[in-house]
Amino acid sequence: VIISTSYGVIKLKLYDDTPIHKHNILKLVRNGVYDSLLFHRIINGFMIQGGDPDSKRADANQIIGNGDIGYTLPAEINPLHFHKKGALAAARQGDDVNPDKRSSGCQFSIVHGKKFAELDMVTVESRMAGQLKQSLILKYLGKPENIELKKRYTFHQQARNNDSLNFINKQVHPIIEAEMKNHKLHKFSKEEKLIYSTVGGSPHLDGNYTVFGEVMEGIEVVDKIAEAEVSDNGRPINDIRMKVTLDVIKY
Repeated sequence: VIISTSYGVIKLKLYDDTPIHKHNILKLVRNGVYDSLLFHRIINGFMIQGGDPDSKRADANQIIGNGDIGYTLPAEINPLHFHKKGALAAARQGDDVNPDKRSSGCQFSIVHGKKFAELDMVTVESRMAGQLKQSLILKYLGKPENIELKKRYTFHQQARNNDSLNFINKQVHPIIEAEMKNHKLHKFSKEEKLIYSTVGGSPHLDGNYTVFGEVMEGIEVVDKIAEAEVSDNGRPINDIRMKVTLDVIKY
């Protein structure tokens, strides 16, 4: 997949072992869905995001990022593919409304990231364990039989009633702890730690988003886009449009 921008060209390789995401983006590119869309959200040291259909004709003051194509994709999270610099990942809604981590049918991000020391990686692992626990709580509250409990949880969360939230968390604690034992906590391999410390990336995203490709050429273009001036919501001050085409190459 070739993304042409005013900053230069980014060439992406798609993975065969994430076939749903691969075939979906190929279909969208062939249908011209991405042409003239914007990179609408940029966080330097984290990622650049695009693919919102609403961005094609968005005016300068319009908030972008909520557009979709009418469907989502099942997660294809593969531990072999992680969020190193240059990784192509699917965007998605948060766990509170999307506990199955289904991907957006069209929005994607390219990891810019930063370098992490080994001690930082330990902190990230601890944070990821906390995220897993929170995800399991939300999934439990999302069950039909727990609808009233979820209403109470949401109310106290919005009202920032921490004491009431803690009381509910204590109620579900034994159930969540039992469920945690069925999940393997994320531990970074030596290879991942080496890449995150030398190449960089966004390791805290691992296991939560589908990575389905990577930059083959043009990582310097990703750097340039990541350094663009943005507004408070991350949208570039000057629009960065894309034209996306295909080039079939055997690696």
